[in-house]
Amino acid sequence: MSDKWVVLCDFDGTITFDETFVEILTRFAPDLSSELIPRMYNLSLTLKEGVRTIMESIESIHYSEMLEMISRAPIRKGFNEMLGMMSSCQIPFLIVTGGVSEFVRAALKEKPEGVLSIYGMTVDYSGPYLKVDSPLQSDSELVSKVRLLDQFPGARSVCIGDSVTDLQLALRCDFVISRGRLSSYLLERNVPFFPFEDFFDVSRILENLICKPQWRSLERS
Repeated sequence: MSDKWVVLCDFDGTITFDETFVEILTRFAPDLSSELIPRMYNLSLTLKEGVRTIMESIESIHYSEMLEMISRAPIRKGFNEMLGMMSSCQIPFLIVTGGVSEFVRAALKEKPEGVLSIYGMTVDYSGPYLKVDSPLQSDSELVSKVRLLDQFPGARSVCIGDSVTDLQLALRCDFVISRGRLSSYLLERNVPFFPFEDFFDVSRILENLICKPQWRSLERS
């Protein structure tokens, strides 16, 4: 078994207490959001098509308001303490959001110590409407978290997430730490996961996974 580990963590609704990206889309594109977000949740519309359609309907003059809104988002308890543990264990911890990477930096005041990298969509707001792009696109996702996982061959992987943007990654990772809508998707598919409410829970789970081999019997083959 490999001794290398990598932890990939979602942002909106996982690190933040609320589904901040959904809140932003709903505020600045209410009609399209009410139509398309439920379809993304029930998997009848791809994330790539739905998120791009909503984001690119928003006028660029609102981008600064979006950044200001996300900068006030409350962070789930225990996050900094968990980062300290990950740093001391020298385990790569990456934030990969299905939303906008600049939103993550605005909420966390740039990249906190203990976070190796932050990945997500980029936004061009130089024209009249927002334009989105991502180096991790797939056929169905603007931010394919699985493509990021593929950059760590041979590593034992942990997904931390809460919603539909984490589903494909959760199905690929060795271990999943889940809450919210993601837990429902995993239960429907009989995929095991560790539930959490805050990052004190996450710290305990990660410490046991890394330090106590008997927990690894839950690893999917």
